[in-house]
Amino acid sequence: MEINFFDTANEFFSSYKTYIFWLGVVSLLIFIFSLISIRWLVTLIPSDYFTNKGTSEFKKRYPLTWLFSIMIKNIIGYALILGGLLMLVLPGQGLFTIFIGLILSNYPGKYKLERKLISIPSIFKMVNWLRDKSNKPPLDI
Repeated sequence: MEINFFDTANEFFSSYKTYIFWLGVVSLLIFIFSLISIRWLVTLIPSDYFTNKGTSEFKKRYPLTWLFSIMIKNIIGYALILGGLLMLVLPGQGLFTIFIGLILSNYPGKYKLERKLISIPSIFKMVNWLRDKSNKPPLDI
């Protein structure tokens, strides 16, 4: 008995065409969201983010608003990380989206990982290129 690859693939796609369709829709939505939001998110990073370790004035003056903003920022950050992981195998800017998600979310070892990622020349160049397009100063490392 000989198994034909094309018959097997056709059978697979026929059986799972609804799932494949929705996976494509989700991929397209994540791709569009990343294109729209990444430039804006990169401009929000202070240029001294990697060199300044002081406590923010906003946190001191408005602790409840700061806590709420941290929660929203983490939700968006983790969504971007998840989307970036999906974009590693689907169309999109996976590594760059993961990087932006990592900057937005809070977790132990965050700054060490961010410094390691931003030191990758292609990521550093892309981030500063986007900042330049938005008339923001380049990041200091």
